[in-house]
Amino acid sequence: MSTIKAMVVDDAAFMRLMIRNILEASGHQVIAEASNGKQAVELYKQHRPDLVTMDITMPEMDGIQAVKRIKQFDSSAKIIMCSALGQREFVLDAIFHGASDFIVKPINKDRVLEAVRNLFASPLNQLAK
Repeated sequence: MSTIKAMVVDDAAFMRLMIRNILEASGHQVIAEASNGKQAVELYKQHRPDLVTMDITMPEMDGIQAVKRIKQFDSSAKIIMCSALGQREFVLDAIFHGASDFIVKPINKDRVLEAVRNLFASPLNQLAK
């Protein structure tokens, strides 16, 4: 798998750092970080990352609204949601609006890398190119 340019979106700085470290240790590049959905949409338009990891519960604009806006701008955007246990209905809503996968917090390195691998190895993904 070639280097993936990612954007990490979470209102918790420690969570952004944790996901950044996992991605960068695997040879990927984090090109942007956002602490809320509004900032995520703006940065997505500027940087056009290959991948976005997106928290659900954030100030200003939540992750679900951000997914909707990003997908309106770029229908091929690849977004992995990160949610706490007990947010199943939010995760389903995010998937319905275009998120590609989800990871349940606390973040597990192997699960993050599995989600990234699956997203970029998908046969459907290859057809979209």
